[in-house]
Amino acid sequence: MPKNDRYVVKHGSDWAVKKGGVERPQSVHGTQAEAERTAKETVRGLGGGEVRIQGRDGRWRDSDTVAPGNDPCPPRDKKH
Repeated sequence: MPKNDRYVVKHGSDWAVKKGGVERPQSVHGTQAEAERTAKETVRGLGGGEVRIQGRDGRWRDSDTVAPGNDPCPPRDKKH
């Protein structure tokens, strides 16, 4: 698991930014959009990586490679 990756997950009634393998969240936000923005800023500042976003149902709904990370499938990633 790359060290720069971050995960946006449900945290009670809020949303948290977490690093893989770490129990305590890096930050907690009132909305998923705020948590996603913070996760992407963090990963960008660390030199790039992956941000995975969990939906309300607990399933992974989206993933985004943040520069200068390498996108594993650049031709298919047309959402961002």
